[in-house]
Amino acid sequence: MSIYRHLELAIEKLQGEKERERMLRLVLTLVFFLCGAIAAAENGFPQIRLRRALAATGSSSSEGDEEAPLDPPKPYSLGPKISDWDRQRAEWLSRHPDRPSFLAPSKPRVLLVTGSSPNPCENPVGDHFLLKAFKNKIDYCRLHGIDIFYNTALLDAQMTGFWAKLPLLRTLLLAHPEVEFLWWMDSDAMFTDMTFEIPWDRYAAHNLVMHGWDEMVYEEHNWIGLNTGIFLLRNCQWSLDLLDVWAPMGPKGEIRIEAGKVLTAYLAERPVFEADDQSAMVYILATQRDRWGDKVYLESAYYLHGFYDIVVDRYEEMMAIFHPGFGDQRWPLVTHFVGCKPCGKFGEYSVERCLKQMDRAFNFGDNQILKTYGFQHKSLASRAVKKIRNETTNPLSLSLDMKLVS
Repeated sequence: MSIYRHLELAIEKLQGEKERERMLRLVLTLVFFLCGAIAAAENGFPQIRLRRALAATGSSSSEGDEEAPLDPPKPYSLGPKISDWDRQRAEWLSRHPDRPSFLAPSKPRVLLVTGSSPNPCENPVGDHFLLKAFKNKIDYCRLHGIDIFYNTALLDAQMTGFWAKLPLLRTLLLAHPEVEFLWWMDSDAMFTDMTFEIPWDRYAAHNLVMHGWDEMVYEEHNWIGLNTGIFLLRNCQWSLDLLDVWAPMGPKGEIRIEAGKVLTAYLAERPVFEADDQSAMVYILATQRDRWGDKVYLESAYYLHGFYDIVVDRYEEMMAIFHPGFGDQRWPLVTHFVGCKPCGKFGEYSVERCLKQMDRAFNFGDNQILKTYGFQHKSLASRAVKKIRNETTNPLSLSLDMKLVS
């Protein structure tokens, strides 16, 4: 007996029209995710039988419902299915030779994407720290010829929290065919190596780059085997297909709660909480490696994601021994304040410690910028700056010395 028939029989046992309809929507969405939306479409989904099961429940919403329900036979979708994006994009690029997707043979056009809530922060100083983190990203992008997009709009009311990035990324992929890579970066992450250049040639055959480890994802199925707070996503059909498979666990409410139970049951060491985008990605790669794995690069040679708690206290040691340009544990490319939630009143870690360490990380990166203008912070804990070279009547003679690398 097929999984779909099992689901129909289970649903038929439920009492009450509203409950049966709700469960059908929930289970069907989970089925699409677990089986892979694309694989399900290719193998043929028994829509007729499911529609008959739905007809027995009644498809109209009950009087007094706040929102009309989603069409029950359809799982959540980011938008109309697009199957020929590579062709469409190639034709667009051929018509716009002035907007190439590569600025040089080994230099793709990149759009760094970040953002925050449309609402003010609950923590009074949160908006100040978001501004500093944005300034930090602007500095890195300016130095490396990268465009930047800051979003404060919730594009889909169902995709909140971790999941808000998915509708945004799909929208930007389609709106910017000239961009070869989107670089997603959480608002609570900062660049701390301003000179490190992403090794783009390394990813010539890959479409998704995340900080992570193959063994933890594919063998151990560990929910922290990768990090989705910072990643590179190529503009191509493969990426649109992945977003279609990634999204169905994201709608807020019961779907996300029940999906979280599935993820906790499957993934190693995952606590019980609602579905998050990171766990969902680990699940996709672990269960559908044959479909996605060849185009995914899990990077651990440098810190595309550097967890702040093992990085920030070592900044002075790094400054004494090393210099910018390594991007790894010697001088991390990114320091990511996972769990700090500077915009909220409560996080997983002490708010006071988090804000103090965010100041240190900002100043650590900012010193590399200020140095080119003859200044630096008095200390990593200080917002005040000091001069580090004398004034001169011939400032252009200093141009060769105005470098970020020590």
